[in-house]
Amino acid sequence: MAQTHFGFETVDEAQKAQKVRAVFDSVAARYDLMNDLLSGGLHRAWKAYAVAVAGVQPGMQVLDIAGGTGDLARAFARQVGETGRVVLTDINEAMLRVGRDRLLDQGLVLPTVVCDGERLPFPDGSGGRAADGSAGPGFDLVSVAFGLRNMTHKEAALREMARVLRPGGRLLVLEFSQPAAALRKPYDWYSFQVMPRLGRWVAGDADSYRYLAESIRMHPDAAALKAMMKDAGFGHVDVHRLAGGIVALHVGIRC
Repeated sequence: MAQTHFGFETVDEAQKAQKVRAVFDSVAARYDLMNDLLSGGLHRAWKAYAVAVAGVQPGMQVLDIAGGTGDLARAFARQVGETGRVVLTDINEAMLRVGRDRLLDQGLVLPTVVCDGERLPFPDGSGGRAADGSAGPGFDLVSVAFGLRNMTHKEAALREMARVLRPGGRLLVLEFSQPAAALRKPYDWYSFQVMPRLGRWVAGDADSYRYLAESIRMHPDAAALKAMMKDAGFGHVDVHRLAGGIVALHVGIRC
């Protein structure tokens, strides 16, 4: 059986999705609180930057993959208005439930779908818009924030994201990356010493946050991810490095 990584651990490919699901089942209830604590609230600024770069307009069709508790979906829903659509998806039902309930509390009713980012249950977007300008199959924008690194077959997931986009549609990948050299030692200390301790004290789960630190180190760096996106069908890819390279926003345009 083929093997892959789960953090620094080597596991059978069939086991990784189950292990990732268990991580997010464990942290779902305190996911946003922990994000605020671990990033000092910066994750909100990173997501706001991604939303600004997305340039979503009224009437657009948006797919938010691994959308979890719904931060990006909520922002996009306000921008597409009544004539547009935002679909919130996640492979983890516990995370999606938290996101759906939070959106409902704010008066937003969005389609929510439990699905694997490597096998999206949506039609091809190659048909573009209909001759009369109305929406045909496919999405104008696909977003995935801090979710790609948890996927077993990242190349397959990126091809799926390209498949469901209309020609000229855009993919936004907001993800942890590799910091500048001067930041690496303090960042490593914080990641492996502080994050698991905070996870234990606040969420009662040190192992999940140790996995988080490890999964970031196993994720492709910004240049490698850009090359992967081009191979998946994105003709142009811009990279926006944030927080000294700790986070990167990749913006790809589908051929």
